[in-house]
Amino acid sequence: MKTVTIYTDGACSGNPGPGGWGAILMYGAHRRELSGGEASTTNNRMELTAVIEALSLLKEPCIVELWSDSKYVIDGLEKGWARGWKARGWKKADRKPALNPDLWERLLDLCDVHTLRCHWVKGHAENAFNNRCDQLAVMESQRHK
Repeated sequence: MKTVTIYTDGACSGNPGPGGWGAILMYGAHRRELSGGEASTTNNRMELTAVIEALSLLKEPCIVELWSDSKYVIDGLEKGWARGWKARGWKKADRKPALNPDLWERLLDLCDVHTLRCHWVKGHAENAFNNRCDQLAVMESQRHK
């Protein structure tokens, strides 16, 4: 399987409010940037959307090195929270509804196709790829005001 590196970020001006997401996909010498946004959304929805949109571009099963500054995304995948929520009918352990089940469902489906290796990266710090994703996300959130 090919190994692809993906960086993602989401941004929201107000929560909820206008939001944007950005992603960078890298494979060998190839690099692709993508972004999008919505007029009324949340930061976590944009974080999830960035990952979903990036994974959706892959044409075959891949090993994916996923880098995100979102603990919500990384922990939801790595700690098995999202699969637990799904198994309980989109309820958290405290029986309260899990947020964003529509996006988590799509992301879990993509995780069944690809092998994800999740990495948390500190946001607004030294990582140039994370910083570029943040720029893309913020530009999109401003376009959707």
